[in-house]
Amino acid sequence: MKSSKIILITIFVLSLSFVSCSKKNAEPEKINVIATIFPEYDWTKNIIGHSEKINLSLLVKNGVDLHSFQPSAKDIVNISTCDLFIYVGGESDVWVKDVLKNAVNKKMKVINLMETLQDYVAEEEFVEGMQSEEDCEESEEVEYDEHVWLSLLNAEIISKEICKALCELDSSSAEKYTLNYENYSKQLESLHKKYTEELKNTDFDTAVFCDRFPFRYLFDSYNLKYYAAFSGCSAETEASFETMSFLTNKINELKVPAVFTIETSDQKLAKTVIANSLNKNCKILILDSLQNCSLQESEKGKTYINTMEQNLNALKTALNK
Repeated sequence: MKSSKIILITIFVLSLSFVSCSKKNAEPEKINVIATIFPEYDWTKNIIGHSEKINLSLLVKNGVDLHSFQPSAKDIVNISTCDLFIYVGGESDVWVKDVLKNAVNKKMKVINLMETLQDYVAEEEFVEGMQSEEDCEESEEVEYDEHVWLSLLNAEIISKEICKALCELDSSSAEKYTLNYENYSKQLESLHKKYTEELKNTDFDTAVFCDRFPFRYLFDSYNLKYYAAFSGCSAETEASFETMSFLTNKINELKVPAVFTIETSDQKLAKTVIANSLNKNCKILILDSLQNCSLQESEKGKTYINTMEQNLNALKTALNK
């Protein structure tokens, strides 16, 4: 099904190429930047600051999960003609290759997060007790964890690359973009230091997730351990009896004061696991993976920085008595 859709996408883009070109030439020039997910969008927004020359848009903007997103015909045309396209580059972005191959704007700058990070990208990880999907167990191909935006260190590296691209597209504003990037970089660095200091001597170093676990990069940054029901990209929604039993035993063994779910969870699994544990007062906390944020949330003040600050507070609560 995915292959068929990609072929149709390619045909569609090719059929609209001439129309898109003529339309672009007829309109006043504006630098169009498209970011697929909220973290990319927010980093770019901070680097741009106020600008009448740049039109920044968020592709996955209605709270849709990155893993299930499929671009519309309008999305494809917009990507094909934009000046800077920023995307993750993982398994969820398999459709991107053909869209870029047939792009109308051959001078488009493209930032692939996983390519930018190179050696900082980690393989998909399955820890003890994690429920695996059948296709993952049978596959011999190495799969990489695409949730790279959840590392503050990665965010700084990618932000620098975004700044570089913007400076090249709009050299007359390069000084402003560079200054904005430097200020934003300091905020990321400050929050990283805060994470390091406040998670250094917690009572616990292990968290229990009654949900998917997309936080590999975040936990690796601060030497934290975890147990989880599913991997970060898992399509599973129902935990097996074995998985529920394992997580229940871990709550009992570790005596953690709280368990985690991600922001979209209905928390049914967490409630069931707690109900069967020895600690009926165990809290359920949310760790925000920043992959389902809507444009409306951004407009109401949600940012990458303040969300990561909230995640730190949740971690401190769960890892201390």
